[in-house]
Amino acid sequence: MSQPSSFAIDVPDSLLARARRGEAAAFEQLYRWFERPVFTLALRLCGQREEAQDILQDTMLKLFDRLGDFRGDSPFWGWLRQIAVNETLMRLRKRGRINVDDDAIEADLESHEALPPAAADAALMTRALNALPDVTRSVLWLYHAEGFTHDEIATTMGKTISFSKSQLARGTRKLRLQLQIDTEVPVHG
Repeated sequence: MSQPSSFAIDVPDSLLARARRGEAAAFEQLYRWFERPVFTLALRLCGQREEAQDILQDTMLKLFDRLGDFRGDSPFWGWLRQIAVNETLMRLRKRGRINVDDDAIEADLESHEALPPAAADAALMTRALNALPDVTRSVLWLYHAEGFTHDEIATTMGKTISFSKSQLARGTRKLRLQLQIDTEVPVHG
């Protein structure tokens, strides 16, 4: 079972009401709470820090513009996460393949000998993820890190459930090869 999304932040109704009334302090609080989850999601999907920063800004602008549209049928964090996913996927579609900052990744990897094992593993995983096609990386991240179901991924990406499952399986195989993992990792779905 995957961990809960980093977006899973309970937002008090009173804070949302204040933000809807246009209180700057309420918007600032929402921004501070969701800045890191939005940026991390965007970075994992697009692979570039500058692009992720732009996506963060665009997502937050949409949040401020569309806050009145939030009906409260689902958790606020899920609604905002969907805006962030849509913004990222829209950019990936518009730009085609976004180039990965290989120099920054190489610098991380060259220095990984001095890093603790978990950090070195994270640097290697980042490099492996960034080597995947954008769509495959997006499916892997949405499924494993954000806890999306195949149905949700298919709907979000405008694809079929079988597309989501095949991208997950393909991406998992590629990661295993890149990371030289010999054991079979089960893919549920």
